[in-house]
Parts: sequence; structure tokens; C-alpha cells
Amino acid sequence: MENQTIVYILLLAGLSDLPSLQLPLFLLFLLIYLMTLTGNLLILLLIFTDSHLHTPMYFFLGTLACMDLCSSSVTAPKLLFDLLIQKRVISVRACITQIFFFLCLCGSEISVLAVMSYDRYIAICRPLHYMQIMSWKVCVHLVLVVFVLSAVHSLVHTLFLTKLTFCRPDVLQSFFCDLPQLLQVSCSDTFINVLLIFVCGYGASEPN
Repeated sequence: MENQTIVYILLLAGLSDLPSLQLPLFLLFLLIYLMTLTGNLLILLLIFTDSHLHTPMYFFLGTLACMDLCSSSVTAPKLLFDLLIQKRVISVRACITQIFFFLCLCGSEISVLAVMSYDRYIAICRPLHYMQIMSWKVCVHLVLVVFVLSAVHSLVHTLFLTKLTFCRPDVLQSFFCDLPQLLQVSCSDTFINVLLIFVCGYGASEPN
């Protein structure tokens, strides 16, 4: 078997290689990131401070705002940092960690939206029994189930990613570590990983 050198550093393509665009892009995405943080924090603050908003609907809305705040913080700081430097590198371990949190938080956001739809369905179709069905205990349990299932889904992908090896410092054609791009640059057999993508409904195309 041919010897292969295992690398632990990967390169990110980023948004642009043109130096003249680096600063404008940095300022633009910094503004977007700060607006995202500010908007979600204001939503959380308003829900916590106004007792009239202590209802299941706003509980789920606050949870969604928290998830959105966290998920944007998984990729945005690294993107902003890379816009200020020429060589955009990330370790394989950090890349896999970013994928774990990205999948977990995005999966949680989608699931919380589904729970919010169920909450509105109960409010419209069963208004007289709404507070009995959507009690605080039920709301907390629904959110916990969402978090646990999203974490398990993400952990399964992450565990199989740790089994892969990378033999050359290839460039990931993205500004963050995305699962399909990471599989494309691996020199290991990625059949199980690709199978997991299709089984878990990741929605990504098969790597070449």
C-alpha cells in the first residue's frame, strides 16, 4: 500500500481573492452579523422582561431566536477573520467541530419551526384546550426532544468524519466547513458518509 502523508490543516476558498474587496466585504458582513446579534438579543430581552409574552408561542419564538444567534456565530466570526488575512486555514479538528455545531443548530432551528407550526395548529383548531395541551411542561419537553435529536443526528455525522483521513491540504470551496466539501477532499472511502447524507436527508449532492 502506498504511503500517504496525513495532513491536519485545510484551506478555505473564502468569498473573494481580490484584495480590493476584502475590506468592503468585511464591513458588510460585520454589519449583517451585528444586526443579527442585536435583533435576536432584543427579541430575547423583550420576551424575558414582558410578562404578557410568557406564553408558549413566545417561548418557542425565543428559543428560535437563541438558535439563530448561536448558528450565525458558528460561521460568521471565522468568515470575518478570514476576510482580514491572506491565507485562510483551518485545522481538520476545528473543521469537524464547526460541522457538528452547524448541523446541530441548523437542525434545531428547523425542528423548532415545525414545533411552532404545531403550536399554532393547536391554538387555531383547539382554542379551548390550548393551555391544557401546550402546557409549560409539554413545551419544555418538545424543545428538549428537538435538541437531543439534532445533537444525535449531528454526532452521527461527526463520529464518521473523525474516521476520515486527509492526504493533501486541499481547498474547501466555501467560506466555512461544509460537510459535502469536506468529503470531497478526503482520501478515505466516504461511502458510509455519503449514505448517511442521503438517509438523514442532509440535502447535499454526492461528492465526486
